[in-house]
Amino acid sequence: MTTINCDMGEGFGLYRLGDDEALMPLITVANVACGFHASDFNHMRRTVQLARQHGVKVGAHPSLPDLQGFGRREMKISREELVNCLIYQVGALSGFLRAEGMELNHIKPHGSLYGMAARMEDIAHAICDVADIFHVPLFGMVGTLHESIYRARGHRFVAEYYADLDYTDAGGLIITREHPPVDAANAAARCVRAIQQGLTASVNGVDVRVGSDSVCIHSDTPNAVEVTQAVRAAVAPWLGAA
Repeated sequence: MTTINCDMGEGFGLYRLGDDEALMPLITVANVACGFHASDFNHMRRTVQLARQHGVKVGAHPSLPDLQGFGRREMKISREELVNCLIYQVGALSGFLRAEGMELNHIKPHGSLYGMAARMEDIAHAICDVADIFHVPLFGMVGTLHESIYRARGHRFVAEYYADLDYTDAGGLIITREHPPVDAANAAARCVRAIQQGLTASVNGVDVRVGSDSVCIHSDTPNAVEVTQAVRAAVAPWLGAA
């Protein structure tokens, strides 16, 4: 079984990013921005309310403190400082969830923090330190420190497949500051192959191993609604609870 997750609530103040209202009915799990790469207290509350309305489970999507760079720039940060940074963000979202009678479903680091945790031991352990407090699963990528360290620390690991990103020949993600539109039908077909075979083709056509416990689509992909509609239809036979 698999789920469909999406990064949500990424507006700020009067600025909007992504069509959360159209996307929310199509997904099963929302990763809600916690204010450090996007969002603010009003956007967080509205996104949680929208998720509750559609029966969508909510996880925290915390970031490095990089609002201007949308959390897609790396920085040097100690394990202790990062833990405090993440407790602050996840704790805030947990408060909004409690206000709506919901529970925190998982933690999924955002952007560069996600990539750093995949290859840097101190960062991966910092993520686990936070999960030790909130007692929720962690989303990540197979074949990286996400898988090995999260599991070694006793946390449930939810292996993701990215429907709207390209993969390197080594199985890593190609992340850009802005996501271009993607072919919806091709994205859906790639998701089915990931679920059935645990493989996807890299940008150079090399088959790499991937997970498929959950399929991720970014709300800031320009045609995210079209992609999500196609993916949901394609993976419907495998769609289950988070």
